[in-house]
Amino acid sequence: MTSTQAAHAGRIVVGVDGSRSSNDAVVWAARQAELTGAKLELVTAWEWPMTYGSPIAFPPDYDPAGGAQKVLDEVAATVRAQHPGLDVHATAEEGHPAPLLVAASEGADLLVVGCRGHGEFVGMVIGSVSEHCVTNAHCPVLVLREE
Repeated sequence: MTSTQAAHAGRIVVGVDGSRSSNDAVVWAARQAELTGAKLELVTAWEWPMTYGSPIAFPPDYDPAGGAQKVLDEVAATVRAQHPGLDVHATAEEGHPAPLLVAASEGADLLVVGCRGHGEFVGMVIGSVSEHCVTNAHCPVLVLREE
């Protein structure tokens, strides 16, 4: 890292949802953060499923917050092991991922998202979260497409 990179110490935000596309985005973002001396912020979101009229019976141990945190912790541990000098922060928040990622992009140098997450529809070129981020983020957005 050069003295210019150290003085800048920017921030790269990456969306994490455990999908293959998200995992690829994390790998790319970690490399970019390492190359530029930026901090890496891993962001995941979780929501309680919505119903419109009919109640949903959840198993007693259903824990969307805990599940999201587990995925995030595993991804963060992998990044820290592969990039030991990287400053990594991990945040899990309740809410829809699109507005949470846009909010996290405030003051960031770059927002990195996968092209499709868990809610993908076959044949879509870009997912709804990625599209929302591209059109609303406060910084440049890189949508990493699968190879």
